[in-house]
Amino acid sequence: MDIEDLRTFVAVADAGGVSAAARRLGTSKSIVSRRLLRIEAELGVQLLARTTRGAALTEAGMTFREHAARASAEIDTARESIHPNGDLRGRLRVAMPLSFGPTHFAPALAAMAHRHPRLQIHTSYSDRFVDLIAEGFDCAIRVGYLQDSNLIAKRIGPILGKLVASPEYTRTHGSPQAPDEVVTHQSLMQGTEAWQFMDGDRIVTVQPQGRFKADSATALAAAAAAGLGIALLPDCVTYDYVTSGALVPIMTRYPPPSAGAYVVRPPGQHPERKVRVLTEILIESFELNPQLWGLGTDDDQHGA
Repeated sequence: MDIEDLRTFVAVADAGGVSAAARRLGTSKSIVSRRLLRIEAELGVQLLARTTRGAALTEAGMTFREHAARASAEIDTARESIHPNGDLRGRLRVAMPLSFGPTHFAPALAAMAHRHPRLQIHTSYSDRFVDLIAEGFDCAIRVGYLQDSNLIAKRIGPILGKLVASPEYTRTHGSPQAPDEVVTHQSLMQGTEAWQFMDGDRIVTVQPQGRFKADSATALAAAAAAGLGIALLPDCVTYDYVTSGALVPIMTRYPPPSAGAYVVRPPGQHPERKVRVLTEILIESFELNPQLWGLGTDDDQHGA
């Protein structure tokens, strides 16, 4: 039985359809369909029930998927043990945040491309929540506080943040001195999120209010600099604004708890080497370029 047929079946089973699996594998839907037909013909059973919404595993398919995934992982492990430092090949699909992915994470991808010239790297930049399995991504970079999910996460570095406003806003409206005063100000938010602040060892949660919302931290920083309100943003987004004086830190006695940047991937027994390599490069980026992430400055003593 061909190993690529096994990989294809597992991709279709995990993605829930031929189209999503084809995107993940970097091949055409017709090739994926042929591989599925070939493996079902060889086994003499139907593994997938095709539906208008994709494909669902049959009982036989659910049983075979576990064996196929295990066999594929064992082959990958064997190859890596024989060629642990060899060039990466194939395709890596990564989802990254739009707000500062192109400026802060993209250099790591460029470094990876230089080190592995036979690897294809396809990156999607968006601040929306990406479904890795359904959309066929190998991994994603997530920033902030991770929600509970079945994804596997590896922390690559700290993300510090602060509450900021423009000097014009503070002159006109003042600034909150304690968390309970945040609700009296115009807050610039991504949605209906709660904001958290540290009061000593205690975390205080507030529900900010405001009329200006955007799904981009970069857009919120620009709005804050324009004097529209206060914003709770990562230091790597506001660093240039704060350095130039366009934004000033406020309510500094109550810093937000430090968050993190993570590589998240679909569940599996053995992470693909290309995902591990990307993770290592990103960790290296945090360690070698702390200033890029707003780390290590005098006003960041609340860091992770």
